[in-house]
Amino acid sequence: MSTPVLTAVAWPYANGPRHIGHVSGFGVPSDVFSRYQRMAGNRVLMVSGTDEHGTPITVQADKEGMTSQQTADKYTRQIGQDLQGLGLTYDLFTRTTTGNHAEVTQQIFLALHRNGYVVPKTTRGAISPSTGRTLPDRYIEGTCPICGYDGARGDQCDNCGNQLDAAELINPKSRINGETPKFVETEHYFLDLTAFVDTLGKWLSSKTDWRPNVLNFTKNLIDDMRPRPITRDLDWGVKIPLDGWRDQPLKRFYVWFDAVIGYFSASVEWARRTGNPDAWQEWWNNPDARSYYFMGKDNITFHAQIWPALLFGHNGEGDRGGVPGKYGKLHLPDEIVSSEFLTMSGSKFSTSRGTVIYVHDFLRDFGPDTLRYFISVAGPETQDTDFTWDEFVRRTNFELANEWGNLVNRSISMAYKNVGAIPRPDAPTAADEELKELSRKAFDTAGAHLQRSRFKAAASEAMRVVTAANRYLSDQEPWKLKDDPARRDSVLHTALQVVSDANTLLTPFLPHSAQKVHEALGGTGVWAAQPELQEVEDLDIPGRINPILTGDYKTEQARWKSVPIEVGKPLEKPTPLFAKLDPELGETGPEWAPISK
Repeated sequence: MSTPVLTAVAWPYANGPRHIGHVSGFGVPSDVFSRYQRMAGNRVLMVSGTDEHGTPITVQADKEGMTSQQTADKYTRQIGQDLQGLGLTYDLFTRTTTGNHAEVTQQIFLALHRNGYVVPKTTRGAISPSTGRTLPDRYIEGTCPICGYDGARGDQCDNCGNQLDAAELINPKSRINGETPKFVETEHYFLDLTAFVDTLGKWLSSKTDWRPNVLNFTKNLIDDMRPRPITRDLDWGVKIPLDGWRDQPLKRFYVWFDAVIGYFSASVEWARRTGNPDAWQEWWNNPDARSYYFMGKDNITFHAQIWPALLFGHNGEGDRGGVPGKYGKLHLPDEIVSSEFLTMSGSKFSTSRGTVIYVHDFLRDFGPDTLRYFISVAGPETQDTDFTWDEFVRRTNFELANEWGNLVNRSISMAYKNVGAIPRPDAPTAADEELKELSRKAFDTAGAHLQRSRFKAAASEAMRVVTAANRYLSDQEPWKLKDDPARRDSVLHTALQVVSDANTLLTPFLPHSAQKVHEALGGTGVWAAQPELQEVEDLDIPGRINPILTGDYKTEQARWKSVPIEVGKPLEKPTPLFAKLDPELGETGPEWAPISK
């Protein structure tokens, strides 16, 4: 039975190009998952976009001498190109500066306001003494008053996970210029998280099957629930739709508030672009739908606490009750798929420190599938993982080139040389059936892993089939069966059947090379669809042109099952699937990249 599956992917900031640490958390895992779900016959809606409001954009704009909108325009296109190059199959990858997003954000806020879950409050806001500009909490650092961590942000401490107020920090400093901020009184709207303690607590306690890193983090969330500001003194962002607020030049929604709403607003925009404005309801108003949120571990708070609270508040289901807002009862997250950090030499990737490998550089030199495979089998799925060039070279050469690529090449080459087409299996043996049965069973095993976002285990199961097939060929030695063509052809047919199966098992991880294997086996048409980067007009702002990622994924033929290969289908001489990398690259890395051992 087909299930509506929402893949909600974390929104990258449009203040610079993305590096491989970013896409190891939100990008590749979400696409592997979505491709599997489509192959399994489910109705997938994969949405995200660039996060373009808030101080990160204004700070970068100042550095480059551009406006905030120009900066967002520049980097959202760069990011879109990178994600397209990786083959991330978004139904819609949009941006938060659309008219649609502003409208949806304001409607969510108005529902929260009517239900009593947002309240005005006078607070102390940080001002830069040298510029007079407001400093958002995340751009202030100091010592955490709770755990003593030196490096806590003004909104939360990443060491103990507690929510903070910038004015509470010990020795606060601006991350922009190092000066001590000045704190002045200002009025803002707060999300009253205390009104969700019981509701969120019961909801979180039911999520016993989430990843351990998410479960462990969420245990502490309920203990420190207090009102959290959702507006800022800033001239860049979505306006507050209330009398006395909407016309104030320095009152905008806090970037974290409107960004999480993007999952829903992108779904609404996608529906409007399809010509069926209500199409989003299949994923958001349907109790049978399933929703999965993909991100790095630094975003758990916003997806396991803040976004559910906003949804409960909009639905009128918080501790204070209420009535559903404009969009009806919206579906809450079913699973938070949070990855740990991909590090280099034990440290997080950092543009400012020069510890960074940009996606576009990686794609230019090594292509998308080698990176997708590395992240899937050696990435930070459940713990921080160090990227090294040595490990990347080893995985590429021994697993992709020697194991998988060699199996494809020699199986098809021998069939092409001896038959010119897929051979007929006229002399099968128990060994043939044993290998094919192993291959068929792998679909259930790997599929169960992918359903739970256990990507390493799923990829390992696919590679177990590849290893068994290589061992089978070495044992059967079809190159020595010239005097027994019936047996030779049965061996080659078995090998090609398992190559076809393994290619299907590996398609979510290696979609670009999977298309090549499909064609090498005589297939035509689209096996694994790819996204398109399009320039479209904003639905609500005349003259505004937005880059989006989208695609027609219904055209692809890949299905999550073993399909018998067609005897007699013509074959051509194959070309190598993966080029082996110079082993010395593992010692030095490419010239443009930092060395990591």
